[in-house]
Amino acid sequence: MSETPATGEPTARRRGRPPRAESADTRDRILSAAREEFSERGYEKTSVRGIAKAAGVDSALVHHYFGTKEQVFEAAVAVAFAPALNAPEALAAGSLDGVGERLTRFVFGVWDNPTTRRPLLAILRSAVNNETAAAVFRRLVASQLLRRIAAQVDLPDPELRAELAAAQLVGTAMMRYVIKLEPLASADLEQIIARVAPVVQGHLTRP
Repeated sequence: MSETPATGEPTARRRGRPPRAESADTRDRILSAAREEFSERGYEKTSVRGIAKAAGVDSALVHHYFGTKEQVFEAAVAVAFAPALNAPEALAAGSLDGVGERLTRFVFGVWDNPTTRRPLLAILRSAVNNETAAAVFRRLVASQLLRRIAAQVDLPDPELRAELAAAQLVGTAMMRYVIKLEPLASADLEQIIARVAPVVQGHLTRP
């Protein structure tokens, strides 16, 4: 309630959408809480109610901004995966000569950064353990990353080539950062890049 300037009488606050700045702040808080919940609990044990509680909002607001839990997860994945979506720019930085090293160095740079690694680990763990989460992950990777890479490969079977290159990079990242298989987990990053990059190069450019 507020007072009118003329009479001092209380007036009802107008209903409607919250101000744009407030809406953006609320949405960001929900996404941040969702990433934390999915990271700590995994997809199956995370609930919309738990996300709302962590964000300090009502469950209805979570549904208002994102819809179902699957849609919240997809939005959280998109934000967390955003740094990796710049990978096609690594391909575009010159000719296809050396593209394997550029792409490998970029991807492992994202994984080796603690700030970007944590949400990626949460996504992969959820995708491995839950088919719904896996479907969201596949859809995002296919539409946002692999197709963009394939579009820049002017050779037969570009989509298969992009998928094989991605499988090499994601598989190595899983073994190093999730499963933590030694000696891969503690190997020098430059040594890993030197060994993986030629394989990625071959997938993308070999006749």
